Amino acid sequence: MNQNSRTVPDADQPFVSLGGGLSEESKLELLEYWRSITKRKWAILGLGLLVALLAAAVVYSLTPVYRATSTVLIEQGKRKVLSIEDVYGGMSQEKEYYQTQVEIIKSREVANRTVRGLRLWEYPEFDPRKPDTSLIGKAKEALGIKAEEVAWNEDRLVAATVETFSKSLSVEPVRLSQLVKLSFEAEDRQLAALVANAVADAYIGADREAKFSMTQQANDWLQQRTQALRDKLATSEKALQAYREKQGIVSLSGSAQTVIGQQIGEVTQRLVEAKARRAEAESAYEQMKSVRDGDYSSVPAVVRSTAVGEAKRQESTAALKVAELQQRYGSEHPRMVQAQSELKAAKENTLRQMQTVAASLTREYESARATERALEGALSSAKGTVQNVNRQEFQLSVLEREVESNKQLYDMFMNRAKETHESSDLQSAVARVVDPAVTPRLPVKPKKSQVIAIALVLGLFAGVLIALLLDKLDNTVKGIEDAERRFQVPVLSALPELGAAEGKSAMTMFIDKPESHLAEAVRTARTGVLLSNLDVPCRILVVTSSVPGEGKTTVSSNLALAHAQTKRTLLIDADMRRPQVARRLSLPPTVKGLSALVAGTARVEECIFTVKGSPLAVMPAGEVPPNPVELLLSQRFRETLDALARHYEVIIIDSPPVELVSDALVISPLATSTIFVVRAMETASPLVRKSLVRLQRAGANVLGVVLNHLDFSKSQRYYGEYSGYGKSGYEGYGYGQKKNAA
Repeated sequence: MNQNSRTVPDADQPFVSLGGGLSEESKLELLEYWRSITKRKWAILGLGLLVALLAAAVVYSLTPVYRATSTVLIEQGKRKVLSIEDVYGGMSQEKEYYQTQVEIIKSREVANRTVRGLRLWEYPEFDPRKPDTSLIGKAKEALGIKAEEVAWNEDRLVAATVETFSKSLSVEPVRLSQLVKLSFEAEDRQLAALVANAVADAYIGADREAKFSMTQQANDWLQQRTQALRDKLATSEKALQAYREKQGIVSLSGSAQTVIGQQIGEVTQRLVEAKARRAEAESAYEQMKSVRDGDYSSVPAVVRSTAVGEAKRQESTAALKVAELQQRYGSEHPRMVQAQSELKAAKENTLRQMQTVAASLTREYESARATERALEGALSSAKGTVQNVNRQEFQLSVLEREVESNKQLYDMFMNRAKETHESSDLQSAVARVVDPAVTPRLPVKPKKSQVIAIALVLGLFAGVLIALLLDKLDNTVKGIEDAERRFQVPVLSALPELGAAEGKSAMTMFIDKPESHLAEAVRTARTGVLLSNLDVPCRILVVTSSVPGEGKTTVSSNLALAHAQTKRTLLIDADMRRPQVARRLSLPPTVKGLSALVAGTARVEECIFTVKGSPLAVMPAGEVPPNPVELLLSQRFRETLDALARHYEVIIIDSPPVELVSDALVISPLATSTIFVVRAMETASPLVRKSLVRLQRAGANVLGVVLNHLDFSKSQRYYGEYSGYGKSGYEGYGYGQKKNAA
């Protein structure tokens, strides 16, 4: 069989990744979590019980603490005799008010009153003078550090006790109500009830005193303010009276402005009429002045005159008489002369009447003008008088308002002062106790059963977390399923963990103990090898691992013994750095082997030996060469391998570990397949994946993985695998009967 007849990976074939096994490890599934828990269930249960026992020891050593609760009702604004908020600027919102009262209950003032009233430092639990029994105090005592001497008096005792008192007091408002629960915890059950009630009484007493003090302050302030207002009122009244006397005002009360207003209205009306008359007179006067010849007959005002009209009527009568006589008599007739004389006298009378009316128009115009000017002067004088009166009344109103305002303030403060004085000894409390505290029967701390139960649960939970964390940190291979999931390559078989005595004869255990676990596992691996590359006349297998100590030499030897039962098989020890085959098969240390055959210093017959009790041929490594890698890379090694392949059907090569040297990376491309040995529960899976990647990149055909040193009972307990690989399982195949028959 030549090299070309073997199935050797093409050097130009691209590298095929191992898939998800080479990426970051996937998360454990729910079943794996459950397996992690169940495999350490007794340890988890033990941790939980241990934590519960420790918690029980602690809680039973603690002193029980009792809690007493007093319920207080806070009443906002009920039965209030004095509205002090009117003086101090209003009340807070209801929610803020109750919260304020709760904070007052927690205040140091209430605590001081309670501690001082009960002389709480006389109780051992709250006595600040007792020795410090805490861990820090014991440490100081052990180190010889003495506490500073304190000259105790009542004030210092109160101040020191208040700190411990405040830690034991809790104030809790009841939601959607006006109730507040005052709770106090103490080792003495009677003291707990006594203090809870004393806190409520101290709060109510402090509130009553605060109200009384506030009322007294308000009363003093009101008295001072009332006296000041009294003086101010007297001053303003004096100023008002002085102004009245100075201005000569008896009592206006609006009458002066009314009379003057009526006068102004009358003068204004007369002024309007006077202006109309003046305008009419002025029109007639202008028409009269336009007459140049003294004939005023064209002036309407003259024509409308009664006297002028009567004169014109007489003139018309005289003219008519002349006209009648003229027809009857001549111009010299006496009657005619008399009629003409009468006509002439009538005309003169008419002219005279017109002139008289024209002269009266002039006088009427001048009189209208004078009347208008007089009325205008009277109106201006009246307006000035009104303005003076307005100014006087404005100043008077200011003084009267000031007097009235001072009088109202004085009356209000006088009434409030009287109310405050009358109610100074009558103050309703802001709160009252609706449910006084009673002596408790059962302690509230420690809750022993609850603490122990919680400790047990926490212990179990911590145990589960630790178990999951250990499995998460443990990156070794646990079994076949784990190996296939991590490496994404088939698992050919799993060899069992051997004891120290069996490990010495493990090289030939396949033929020494054919009914053993290891022998059956080797048969399984042999089946996997025979089912691969069925058409290849010679199978060359390279067996390697990541690091030394994983059992690759044992696997190589037993796998070769298994193949030797049916095929011509050769086992070659190619680990020329730390050869193990010759020594473990009890061959002489000076025998020749692979190094001498490749170097040409020995023949094939001199380098091949037979295992006792088996037809297996073995070629040891021989003398360790100075340059093993160069020897394996040489053409002589390839030719030697081809020559051996023509005589054997199966050649198994035990090569060095991948992570230490590169010998396996040189040999594996020349082989049909590569078998990778992994030590279960010891070799780190990232290291195995790295070695597999290096083999693939070198061109090796990784046939599968063999798990070695696997504890079947532990795997069965942890993962539910290998249930058929127990002792009874192997006896079922008939190996036990054969041994007994032999």
